[in-house]
Amino acid sequence: MKPDSLPIFEQVKAAAQVPKGIPLLRLGFRPFYIGGALFAALVVPLWAAIFLGSVQLAPNASPLLWHAHEMLFGFAVAIIVGFLMTAGKAWTGLATPRGPALGALALLWLAARVASVVGPYALYAVLDMALLPLVAAVLVNILLRSRNHRNLPLALILALLASANLAFHLAVMGVLQVPAITPLYAGLALIVMIESVMAGRVIPAFTMAVTPGLRLVAVVWIERVTLGATALGLALWVFAPASIVGLVVLALASALHVRRLLRWQPAVTLKRPILWILHASYAWIPVGLALLALAQTGLVPVSSGVHALAAGATGGLIIGMITRTARGHTGRPLMASKAEVLAYALVMSAAVLRVLLPLVAPSSYGYALVGAAAAWSAAFVIYLWMFTPWLMSTRLDGKDG
Repeated sequence: MKPDSLPIFEQVKAAAQVPKGIPLLRLGFRPFYIGGALFAALVVPLWAAIFLGSVQLAPNASPLLWHAHEMLFGFAVAIIVGFLMTAGKAWTGLATPRGPALGALALLWLAARVASVVGPYALYAVLDMALLPLVAAVLVNILLRSRNHRNLPLALILALLASANLAFHLAVMGVLQVPAITPLYAGLALIVMIESVMAGRVIPAFTMAVTPGLRLVAVVWIERVTLGATALGLALWVFAPASIVGLVVLALASALHVRRLLRWQPAVTLKRPILWILHASYAWIPVGLALLALAQTGLVPVSSGVHALAAGATGGLIIGMITRTARGHTGRPLMASKAEVLAYALVMSAAVLRVLLPLVAPSSYGYALVGAAAAWSAAFVIYLWMFTPWLMSTRLDGKDG
């Protein structure tokens, strides 16, 4: 039957399914996953080279602050934005930015990354602070219009992330009299909270979906206590001096996350790499919280806990989700290839090298940093090599998105 011989409502439905515009700008995950992965592959080796004195580059902030800020508000935020603008459409059925609007958001993100090393600081700060409020406004708009109040806290966290970013820039410029690292710690804490909330939704659901007969029922009050203890422990770490109270709350939060993970039955996922990477990455959250607890006593450096949460949990969950969601939204099967499994292993190896090796062999710090940077970069190069052609092409099933 020819399209023009179909009933009018069928013609409208068929027309709505026809992809419009260039594939790269049809849905948020496409440009932001490519941009975030490329940035991750380049900036970590660059930071290692700067730290070891092999490269002389003077970014706008001190090299350490630049590295910490760009990994959070450059890399992680790019992936979060791409994910939320994609998930937001699925949650609400309403359109998120696409075409020129999406391209403008991606270029805004890119311009801030470039300005961080070559532009005047004021320009860098303005460009960098613009993206998150815009995305938060988009998310609030579609959530309110669709009455999807359940996901409004995610928009609130985006607004808080934007506030932390503003505080960072004001601190660097001397307007706000706080250590510039404090807002960055706050940003990491907020990202960990996003991960804790989203992991509680998707990891048990994904695990049950591929394990016949498995039922994972969350105990609501325990979930709330886990998230509450995590938020309180991270707030004490960021804003309060080291204390026994901080140690106890962070240790409690770590134990609650261990309990949570064990309830999700991680052992049943060992033959499904696209799922075990999420369990393995989530395990870095209790590790990071435990290390921050120990850091309250000075037994371990704060950077160990920071990198457990940033490289292990955030990096691992990102590589797991950007492979899984990109496969799903390009119409491909949810089965990881050997290349993807290698990328997963490389990110986990980078976290081990960066977090654990310096703890057991402090004299190996330089080697650990180089090895971690190489493994991390290789993982995201693999992602780019495999997924860039898919993200720049129409879905296999011909649908829009």
